[in-house]
Amino acid sequence: MNPQDISKARNPDLRASVQAMRRAAELARQTALQTETAIVIVQDGKPVRVTADTLRKQAHKAAAK
Repeated sequence: MNPQDISKARNPDLRASVQAMRRAAELARQTALQTETAIVIVQDGKPVRVTADTLRKQAHKAAAK
């Protein structure tokens, strides 16, 4: 199922789940920055470790846009 399919689901909890996952991901990034730890994400089907320093650089780029 892709996000478009989920956004059209009959179940309101399922429709809200995509936004909830986005909020959880942002909270994980914030926690990693505060604790100077890394998070693991999936890119191209493979786990990738992202350090707090990299997250900080990404946040600065996003803020500059």
